Amino acid sequence: MNLNEYLQRLRREYQTAALDEAHLPPDPLQLLQRWLEEAIGAQLPEPTAMALATATPMGFPSVRMMLLKGIEDGALVFFTNYESRKAQELEANPRAAAVFFWAELERQVRVEGRVERLGPEASAAYFYTRPREAQLGAWVSPQSRIIPDRAFLEERFRQLAQEYAQQDIPYPPFWGGYRLVPSAIEFWQGRPYRLHDRIQYRLQNGQWLQERLAP
Repeated sequence: MNLNEYLQRLRREYQTAALDEAHLPPDPLQLLQRWLEEAIGAQLPEPTAMALATATPMGFPSVRMMLLKGIEDGALVFFTNYESRKAQELEANPRAAAVFFWAELERQVRVEGRVERLGPEASAAYFYTRPREAQLGAWVSPQSRIIPDRAFLEERFRQLAQEYAQQDIPYPPFWGGYRLVPSAIEFWQGRPYRLHDRIQYRLQNGQWLQERLAP
């Protein structure tokens, strides 16, 4: 059997859980937090990993995996280099989408909304919770830019580790957080026969409207 035949025949029935509107909270971020806690409790690998999609003003998309670092004040928080490709796209087009997928729980969450920078104080506060090596890594990597080889990174890391050996690593002004403020969140729970549960929350006039979507 070749790869295409295998992919066409590959099947899995989903029957772990269900989504019932009668038991869902009015605020989708409460449900997202609950699902995250259950993914963490199930000891899944990288339960906070999300695919973050951005786009240029011309509509050219790009996507990459990120780690969620908080749900605060109605927004999803993540951190990155402000000179990276994703950051440049967010500056030009401050809208994004994110997807969480927990295969073992047969669940997916899609988030869409506007993006804004986190304040420098909050970004610096998180920066200093990171391991020292990760703090150095933020300074070492000119994210998304072409570099000659891996040795470039390793030598730069060695130099900075030596330079700051006896002092705190300064907060890099080109690095920090973003807030993804959702306008729509969709929860997907796998069900048998591909009749999956899809519940969409959509922000309308400042209130969350709950709708069921066909699978």
